[in-house]
Amino acid sequence: MRRLRTRAQFQALLADRPVSRTAHFALHRLPLPPSGEGDAPALQALFQPAEQAWLGAMVPKRWARRAVTRNAIRRQIYAVGESLQPPLAAHAHLVRLRTAFAPQQFPSATSSALKSAVRAELLQLFAQERRG
Repeated sequence: MRRLRTRAQFQALLADRPVSRTAHFALHRLPLPPSGEGDAPALQALFQPAEQAWLGAMVPKRWARRAVTRNAIRRQIYAVGESLQPPLAAHAHLVRLRTAFAPQQFPSATSSALKSAVRAELLQLFAQERRG
């Protein structure tokens, strides 16, 4: 699995509506054209190799004020993406945090309760995407 790195990759995914949503996350997906097809050369240039799944995490400071919390959520996104069975399809995927986790409920920046809540919601997000 490859990770999204460039601004152009993120913008390509954000151009479309999310394919699934939970209370805190949204999942954007972009089907990648197979190599050799002339339909979308710009898209092929962004996502090489196109035969692999691409995953990105977008955790804005607006919704997770502390850097330690943003990094913990980002790590959970990549860990869940890597551990999915069956693995993600050969598309580009972007998980975006779209609302904050309540600081009253999770006062610690990296509590195990926050990590387990994030993980459970991410599993629900990917399950919705596979059904739809």
